[in-house]
Amino acid sequence: MKAVQTYSLDYKAGDKYQAILMSDLHWDNPKCDRELLRRDLDRACEAGLDIFIFGDLFCAMQGRYDGRRMKADVRPEHNTNTYLDALVDTAVDWFTPYAQNIKLIGYGNHETAILKNCETDLLARLVHGLNVRGATVELGGYGGWIVWSFKMDSGNGMSFRAKYFHGAGGGGPVTKGVIQNQRAMASIQGADLYVSGHVHESYTMYHVVETLNNKHNPELKEVLHVRTPTYKEEYGDGTKGWHIMRGAPPKPLGCYLLELNLLSRKVKATARPW
Repeated sequence: MKAVQTYSLDYKAGDKYQAILMSDLHWDNPKCDRELLRRDLDRACEAGLDIFIFGDLFCAMQGRYDGRRMKADVRPEHNTNTYLDALVDTAVDWFTPYAQNIKLIGYGNHETAILKNCETDLLARLVHGLNVRGATVELGGYGGWIVWSFKMDSGNGMSFRAKYFHGAGGGGPVTKGVIQNQRAMASIQGADLYVSGHVHESYTMYHVVETLNNKHNPELKEVLHVRTPTYKEEYGDGTKGWHIMRGAPPKPLGCYLLELNLLSRKVKATARPW
């Protein structure tokens, strides 16, 4: 695990780099919309896009240690005496067709809860299983950095720096986590992109900051913020369940397409729901 993952790519002015940003798959939960997830991963691989997963790939709440466990929330293939082993083994099989495009898988609060309470690292085991089959997936952190370094034949180059953090807190029914983005701007410097998930919301926004360029001239810089949604549809028909009992609203599903427009000496970033 590294705090900073760097990817070097050649480019010429006018090129575009695209990648998929996703989190909160909760892949093993019966409420995960696997049809949507499979569609998004298939489309990404067909287009040759890099895939980055920022936490809670696993739900992993049906072990004996977890007070939230319910028989209705465990898939038949995971209803075994070796529940956590079954999660890893079946996940390796399921994600193998997409592993060549998956660049990084980071931790969420669900994986760190398993590490704390059960002393096994689901993500490290998953990444190892995928890489044994020929992939080159990097194990990310709960937070970290991704740097894309772009180089031209002429020798000119530029970089684009993304800070990722799975997320914390509840998000709030009104603010939907936007306050957390403001707080991040107060403590994180140098990022061109800030991406997080956790609260199962979906939005983008730009924060504009004043900075000095390499020639010590003031300039304004756009920092793109992306909040990735989930693939776990918990609301249903609104009649029952923990999600309903705590007054939570329906949540958006899916992921985001990040597009970096590579100009001569500048990267213009946009993101939209995929």
